Amino acid sequence: MSPVESSPVTAPHGEPRFATAATIAAHEKALRELPPEDHLDEEEARRGFIGTIPDAEVRDAYGRLVWSLADYGFLGSPQAPVTAHPALWRQARLNAVHGLFKVTERIYQVRGFDLANITIIEGDTGLIIIDPLSTQETARASLDLYLAHRPAKPVVAVIYSHSHLDHFGGVKGVVSEADVRAGKVAVIAPNGFMEEAVAENVLAGTTIARRGQFQFGHTLARNACCQIDSGLGKNIPRGTLTLIEPTQLICEESETHVIDGVEIVFQLTPDSEAPAEMHFFFPQLRALNLAENGTRTLHNLCPLRGAQVRNALLWSRYLSRSLERYAPHADVVFAQHHWPTWGSERIVGFLEQQRDLYKFLHDQTVRMMNHGMTALEIAECMTLPESLAAQWHARGYYGTVSHNVKAIYQHYLSWYDGNPSNLHALPPEQAGGRYVEYMGGAEALLERARRDFERGEYRWVAQVMNHLVFAQPAHRQARELGAAALEQMGFQSESATWRNAFLLGARELREGIGEGNAFGKRSADMVCAMSDQMFFDYLAVRVDGLKAQALEVRLDWQFADTGSRYALNLQHGALTSWPGVHREAPHVTVVMTRATLNRILMGETGFADAIAQGAIRVEGEPQRFKALLGTMDTFTGHFNVVEP
Repeated sequence: MSPVESSPVTAPHGEPRFATAATIAAHEKALRELPPEDHLDEEEARRGFIGTIPDAEVRDAYGRLVWSLADYGFLGSPQAPVTAHPALWRQARLNAVHGLFKVTERIYQVRGFDLANITIIEGDTGLIIIDPLSTQETARASLDLYLAHRPAKPVVAVIYSHSHLDHFGGVKGVVSEADVRAGKVAVIAPNGFMEEAVAENVLAGTTIARRGQFQFGHTLARNACCQIDSGLGKNIPRGTLTLIEPTQLICEESETHVIDGVEIVFQLTPDSEAPAEMHFFFPQLRALNLAENGTRTLHNLCPLRGAQVRNALLWSRYLSRSLERYAPHADVVFAQHHWPTWGSERIVGFLEQQRDLYKFLHDQTVRMMNHGMTALEIAECMTLPESLAAQWHARGYYGTVSHNVKAIYQHYLSWYDGNPSNLHALPPEQAGGRYVEYMGGAEALLERARRDFERGEYRWVAQVMNHLVFAQPAHRQARELGAAALEQMGFQSESATWRNAFLLGARELREGIGEGNAFGKRSADMVCAMSDQMFFDYLAVRVDGLKAQALEVRLDWQFADTGSRYALNLQHGALTSWPGVHREAPHVTVVMTRATLNRILMGETGFADAIAQGAIRVEGEPQRFKALLGTMDTFTGHFNVVEP
């Protein structure tokens, strides 16, 4: 690695964004402590390169830009600027390598056209695609790139490695739903895929999307003082999210199937990086695919956007099984992010290190928990052993030791640290004013914080400025000093997700949320994939319980096109539902088609309009149904995070 530069960087609109002396010193220290640069990652990231298109640019049918790496041209220099951690800068440069690559005989990947990789396997008569990316447009462009360099064959199977959006959302860019329904294309997924794929984006989808802005930084500018990477890849494309239901589920821990002449051993890995996930081994091709459980970074045990906490113990165990069963028979190991590893010795070493990375964090966190240490205390003192810290792929470009420790703690002990003073603590709006008062008022607090900022104590400055901002949201100097502290923390972060979170927090303190933070739109395929019960669960979380507490509604809900019937009961402010009918006569009966419901969920119409148009028939006491609808809350995803 080259020394960091010492010149300031200029942000958009011409505002200078300087790395302070403390940040420059932190980067110089980090540079001294990084593993030796052997250039193996760069060689392997480029190995097997066949071709690409300029800037990996992808546009939709209307000519709108969906994906481009043009804005990442600033990553050309191997020398990290003062506004970026040198290890993250290295990772960002590696993630900017794009194109079609040969992994081994019959196996190809397109990398750098989305957050994830698409893998294309040449069968005897057609193509098997693993993980068709996030959007229809990027998946189609990736397949087109492959077809520009390889013989044309039809797609005969699609495999979803797991239930996250960037691994299935582009499926209609590579196959049609008509061909799947006609039996021409198999769609294979791990058991539980559909429920997990849809559920993660429904009940808590609004807040996860808003928090995801901080994790991925996709609303930030692309430059050396803003978004440079996401750790797993560059960013999230702006395209069309699609979904086709699997035609075949892998239900056993280990299953072997031959697909178009290619033998595939499927290894289920539930509750690892995703609730529904699996690895693949190709005995004929001597290749092992680890999905997203063995990548070139310490992964997340709970992402900043929010999710169910992942099981570090199981994660390690699954990697161990792959190591024992398949690694001795593999010449290459690859995943659905980053680049492959070749050679038996290196494969074994990589898998051993990834296995032990998650096991070490799990075991040592639990060990310290049993000494009575809290999540914050463990996170502050946890250090990886030298043998793991010396591996580039074990560094925290995406997950971090700090927040993974907290996830493990949460998995076992919940949010509560056991200290009764934290059991019923004041919320930030109330606590902020008290802190400011105790510290001698806003001006005294600012003066002390400025001195601490000059000393490079950014974590503390950000914390105390948060109290002042929550006490006095309009205090301009508090917002700016808090933003400046977050900004330096972002510049110093090795984790792309931490960097993005800190820098977006700084921007929102300076500029507010703004009007342009919405990202993407609701997917028709995801809406249609919601089960009836999932819809009623979603409807229930939209009920304002106190507003509804005096209402009693027994509702018979009928879908005329499917024949399905559900009983809904609103009582005590809670809406419950179950398949079937009420024991007692319902107050009201609602009859509609599932297609009409899908139009409502897509925002194409509303309940009132659908009733007026005759698309919904309401029988019995329609005023009760109207009263139920009147309790519904609306989620915009446009809420404050860094201020009240």
